[in-house]
Parts: sequence; C-alpha cells; structure tokens
Amino acid sequence: MINKKVDNVIDALRGVTGGMTMIFGGFGLSGIPENAIAKLVDLEVSELTCISNNAGVDDFGLGLLLQKKQIKKMISSYVGENDEFERQMLSGELDVELIPQGTLAERCRAAQSGFPAIYTPAGYGTEVAEGKETREFDGKMYVLEHAFKADFGFVKAWKGDAAGNLIFKGTARNFNPNMCGAAKITVAEVEELVPVGSLDPNQIHIPGIFIQRIFQGDFYEKRIEQLTVRQKN
Repeated sequence: MINKKVDNVIDALRGVTGGMTMIFGGFGLSGIPENAIAKLVDLEVSELTCISNNAGVDDFGLGLLLQKKQIKKMISSYVGENDEFERQMLSGELDVELIPQGTLAERCRAAQSGFPAIYTPAGYGTEVAEGKETREFDGKMYVLEHAFKADFGFVKAWKGDAAGNLIFKGTARNFNPNMCGAAKITVAEVEELVPVGSLDPNQIHIPGIFIQRIFQGDFYEKRIEQLTVRQKN
C-alpha cells in the first residue's frame, strides 16, 4: 500500500511556487482547507490563480490571501460575503472570471476524469458564451467549456487514511469530491488521520487514487458564515 501521509502542512506544500494555478475545495466557510491556506499566506507566494466556489470572507479562508494581494485571478461562481473581494474586483486590481456554479463543478470533474472539455447549456446566449465554441445537440444549444488545468488542488475532509482514502462530513461534501484529482497534485487535509484499513470501504467517498498527499490539520475553527437565531418570546 502506498503511503501518502506527510508529517505536516509544510511538507504538503512542497513544490508550491508563485504564479501557479490552484483549486480549493469548500463552499462558503464549509469544508475549506484552512491549514493549507494559512500556510500559503505565511509562505507569501503570490501571483496565484485560484479556482474556488467563492473566496471566503475578509478575514478567513481565501480572504486571507486576498488581503495580502497574493491572488492575481479568481475563477469562481460567487463573490459572497467578502468585501475585499468585491472591492478588488470593482477596482480592477483583481482579475475575476465568474462562471455558473454547475459549470465550475463540471469543469473540475472533467479534469478529474481526464476529459479535455464538456458541453453545457448553461450560459448559452449570454456573456458567458462569448468567444466560445457552441454546438447544437437534439435541437438545444450548448457551450464548450474546457476542463481546468491546475498545478495544485487543496481539499478538506473529515477522515482519511495514509493511502489517501477520504470521508467527507455534512456540507463539506460539496466541491471537495469533484476537486480531488483535478490538479497535477491534490493535497488533502483531514481532521482525523487513521491507519489504513480503519475506514469502512462502504463509507469512503473518494478513493486514494485521486490523492497525492495527505496530512492531519492542526486546528479547525468551523465558523458559521451567517448565524440566524430566533428572537425570544
């Protein structure tokens, strides 16, 4: 059995340099690779192209990289609650490519499966389709979208083993599974790293073949992006 465990986040990020294209799992603040992002901030790598559903919030997640001006381009489907993301986009400081959420997921999955591109009806007849190949299938028009080409992918799971098998918990099972294997090197950080054979094979969401490095994170804040509570009677 191949052992993909690395001792810490520093070893997990071996080979990361400025100017790379990176994929980040998560949706809002759920299931984001917090430890990997924090270390990228510390390493001060810059000129990054980041592919993610959104960019977290101002002081958490990818928002930390935005604050330090380490991201040159964001490819995402949602600006979200990040005021700095919005400011940099409107001022022209940040190159932003907004794409439909389903298209983002499928472009990740295409890369994961080894497909060069997909056809999707999303965006046909809008600015999203400008300059792209279109084709008719069964009387309906589709837009050609290319699979992502990323150097590193960072995902976060609940449990994993040294072979890279992963189990996601709750809402963290969002973009993370599609992003496993969608980059040249996929790094998985987990809340709990267990010996090979400890996981029930029937519960594994992603097999280790899609993962190159895995480590146990030091700490997870588990923030709530928007908290709504009922007023007392």
